[in-house]
Amino acid sequence: MKVVLSAVIAPIAVMMVPLAVLAEVKTQVVEYKHGNTVLEGYLAYDDAVQGKRPGVLVVHEWTGLGDYVKRRAEQLAKLGYVAFAIDMYGKGIRPTNPKDAAAQATIYRSNRRLMRDRANAGLAVLQQNSLTDPNRIAAICYCFGGGTVLELARSGAPVVGVVSFHGNLDTPNPADARNIKGKVLVLHGASNPYVPPAQVQAFEKEMTDAGVDWQLISYGGVVHSFTNPDAGNDKSKGAAYDAAADKRSFAAMRQFFAEIFGRSPRPQIRTSDGSVHYQGGRRRVVLKKVASTKLPIQK
Repeated sequence: MKVVLSAVIAPIAVMMVPLAVLAEVKTQVVEYKHGNTVLEGYLAYDDAVQGKRPGVLVVHEWTGLGDYVKRRAEQLAKLGYVAFAIDMYGKGIRPTNPKDAAAQATIYRSNRRLMRDRANAGLAVLQQNSLTDPNRIAAICYCFGGGTVLELARSGAPVVGVVSFHGNLDTPNPADARNIKGKVLVLHGASNPYVPPAQVQAFEKEMTDAGVDWQLISYGGVVHSFTNPDAGNDKSKGAAYDAAADKRSFAAMRQFFAEIFGRSPRPQIRTSDGSVHYQGGRRRVVLKKVASTKLPIQK
């Protein structure tokens, strides 16, 4: 896959004044295939980071690859990772109501082999990207995607870690947990009606019996979809945004990444004016889209 890069040349600073660098988080639509199914993913990376870096696979909610997951990919790129939001459903399949979303999600939840293979096709795209360190790849997910990355791990995929945000934990093949090669972090709303205590307990037993290095953080009084502001704030519906849980879970993910990846690709401190200090310099992050790319079929 060819990735378009652009450079910004800054004036040379005098004496010991830090150099001002204008960096860009670039985004790119990537078309690829799984069998005969055309898929359309979303790549994000920061061109200020030099050389290969850890990759993060991002799996969408039951409504398909949309703005929310794209923002999460951009957020990861700002941390210095190369992020690839995969497409589980197919190009142009983006459900707009719960009935259609449930129908699409059910196709994959009822066929875990298809779910695993489709996720692995997206993983292959990230592995082949020239910016990715193929030995340091993790996968994260939200809701429907939460169950997907766990199935990806159960398939034996070469990922060093997976993070599930308010995802399903069940599987028809619990013995496959022995195939998991990396560490597992589950970020769970304790009052999520779609993942009852019995499912949580079964997951904990599955992971323990397989000898997996796993963690589960449960946020009290929090329901489903707690990281997504579009979920609203009515917890009685079973899904609602929770700002505190969103912040805490993101921090838990970053700590997990530090554990599995080591030092951040780009240490940073954000200031009130929107700039970021790092490695003795200052930069501003902007977004820029680059041309789409088509990739060959992934069998």
